[in-house]
Amino acid sequence: MSSIAYSHADVDGFKVFYREAGRSGAPKLLLLHGFPSSSHMFRDLIPRLAHRFHIVAPDLPGFGQSDMPGRGAFVYTFDNIANVIDRFTEVIGFDRFAVYVFDYGAPTGFRLALKHPERIAAIISQNGNAYEEGLSEGWNPIRAYWQDASRANREALRALLTHETTVWQYTHGVHDTTRVSPDGYSLDDFYLSRPGADEVQLDLFADYRSNVALYPAFQQYFRTHQPPFLAVWGKNDPFFLPAGAEAFRRDMPGAVVRFFDTGHFALETHAAEIAAAISEFLIR
Repeated sequence: MSSIAYSHADVDGFKVFYREAGRSGAPKLLLLHGFPSSSHMFRDLIPRLAHRFHIVAPDLPGFGQSDMPGRGAFVYTFDNIANVIDRFTEVIGFDRFAVYVFDYGAPTGFRLALKHPERIAAIISQNGNAYEEGLSEGWNPIRAYWQDASRANREALRALLTHETTVWQYTHGVHDTTRVSPDGYSLDDFYLSRPGADEVQLDLFADYRSNVALYPAFQQYFRTHQPPFLAVWGKNDPFFLPAGAEAFRRDMPGAVVRFFDTGHFALETHAAEIAAAISEFLIR
């Protein structure tokens, strides 16, 4: 078991919290979390991989222990989040690395790949989507807000920020919910309850359409660069459907797709299996 260090990086005045483990000089692996979580979601994965890889898992801007400046000081878009994480990798010396993307981490990581294809050694996508067919009907309330940014449609999305919804995200599609630790969703709930955090998340719901607009560019990157690609997917995810995982093989015939009988937060129940799949994939 490798120890994990907890640090902050100064990214042009923006404080980014991150977890780090593994030997300096080992192959680099960047872990990017999603909504509404933080790098805490990787607490079971990191120890299983740190003996082989130099791992860094940051909290995205506005999430976890990273800075959450007011909306007047920082515009919460996925472009801006990706720009901070891009500079973060430069600050910590991650010049070439494999990247694990999940949920919001996917459009963040894929933006890094578009901007710096030479830096991406491999991609692992765990329920991180890049195809329209991967979006379920669960996105309909958010799509309604994209089409009509009314106050009513924005307020309707607050239902996605409640304690009940966060617990549901962790437990939906999990056959034995006693395997889901309350630590993850309780911590997410704490971060979501901070003053101003709700408006930040509503802004990101609105901007998620920019990710869908970039799907053709992401797919062109896959076709052009053919990065080594592994999809490890909770097949019962209520937001990102298995069709989204299968679609990667359309643009990258060599992509490896693995399904696990669990939900959106697959690491909560299948960290050991996913770690084994990642080790086998990256070592090969």
